[in-house]
Amino acid sequence: MTGEGVAPWAVEGRIEAGCDEAGRGCLAGPVVAAAVIVAPEVAERWVRAGGLNDSKKLSARARERLREVIQAEATAWAVAEIGPAEIDRINILEASFAAMRAAVNGLAICPEHVLIDGNRFRSAAGFPGHTCFVGGDGRFASIAAASVLAKTHRDALMRRLHALYPAFGWDRNAGYPTAEHRRALAQCGPTPEHRRSFRSAALELFRDV
Repeated sequence: MTGEGVAPWAVEGRIEAGCDEAGRGCLAGPVVAAAVIVAPEVAERWVRAGGLNDSKKLSARARERLREVIQAEATAWAVAEIGPAEIDRINILEASFAAMRAAVNGLAICPEHVLIDGNRFRSAAGFPGHTCFVGGDGRFASIAAASVLAKTHRDALMRRLHALYPAFGWDRNAGYPTAEHRRALAQCGPTPEHRRSFRSAALELFRDV
């Protein structure tokens, strides 16, 4: 996998933060967002080196390697999460937006503009201007880097939660609705880490799995 097609920036000379989330389609665990600001020369080096791309297109080993590079070399980065109870209270879409806003607000440097992966986003008072890009994690270095951080931070969290609830296989499925996870949910019922608003639909849909 190479970084072909991933651009160092959207607008040259502007302080941009890339932002992406992970875990939106899961049955359990938080939704996690990351925001990354990267200097132009570093972004160009990451792109030239290849390997930086949408985290879903990378192996777990490649993501972990990139996580170390991004955290060491980015100008600023931040990660934020919204847990299951809040997801159930405000819904997963609003929770995803809230996590992304929190990640951007957690940056040590205020960006001039935010590049959002996806087709929509809800801003808030005081939030920088933003642009949404469908497939942005495969288009811009800062969003790709945010994608990697969101995914690796969430995967690490789900591995820790797996030790508490091993029946669900979260060290392997990260809370996504795999057959293994669905069977365990039907047999054991939800844990405190499950999104209760997702439960009825999951159990009904996969009753015979």
